[in-house]
Amino acid sequence: MNTCAVVGSVLQLWRFPVKSMRGERLERAEITPGGLVGDRAWALIDQATGKPASAKKVKDFPGLMDFDARFVEPPVGGGEIPVVVITLPDGSSASSESGEADRALSAWFKRELKLVRNTVDGAFLDAYPVSLLTTSTLYRFEELAPGSRFDPRRFRMNLILDTGTPGFLENGWLGHQLGIGDAAWLDVKEPDSRCVMTTLAQDDLPDDPDVMRTMTEHNRIPARGGRPAPCAGVYASVTTPGVVAVGDRVTID
Repeated sequence: MNTCAVVGSVLQLWRFPVKSMRGERLERAEITPGGLVGDRAWALIDQATGKPASAKKVKDFPGLMDFDARFVEPPVGGGEIPVVVITLPDGSSASSESGEADRALSAWFKRELKLVRNTVDGAFLDAYPVSLLTTSTLYRFEELAPGSRFDPRRFRMNLILDTGTPGFLENGWLGHQLGIGDAAWLDVKEPDSRCVMTTLAQDDLPDDPDVMRTMTEHNRIPARGGRPAPCAGVYASVTTPGVVAVGDRVTID
């Protein structure tokens, strides 16, 4: 489309093999109608409730984002979701094969848990298939709360876009389409409302309630269902699948 404007480039690509566990930073990724191949492909199901374990349930699953999940081989669009290996905070590891990870994770959290593989695209996603966040929004939050670290890892997004100057840029993208590189097109659907997970400690990031306070004070906007919520970034559906890479230019229609 010759009327499209360049708004930035892809700075980071992330997928999260197991919902609420640590993500994998990628150089290239295949985007299908169901999102980045392999993203949230597995979930840890609490057998008492039948629901996926979530890091936001801090009392039940403390430190869940400190668990590392890696595929034993790269997932491929249209193929079977590969086995994952989980590395626990104590350095031990367990595979999703043969119930090994189920036993290790159940023992760690002292409740019956089972790793379940996604068989339907989007089954373990919170909303739309793709999430994205701009550096403009991160820089603006850092201006507003210089004592906090608005690191992309806190927000667990698929795409981090380098867009330059501070401001809540993506708030104005709703209803527009974004082109990623020469192949993929995304339809921006709604703001990404945030929760306590953005404040939790992980890796070298400290626990920081001011992260949520800053979003609530400065970017509380209508989100899902039209209800105002603290937001950072946006959700998108996939109009045209394709392979994307770090450095790809990003355009808007």
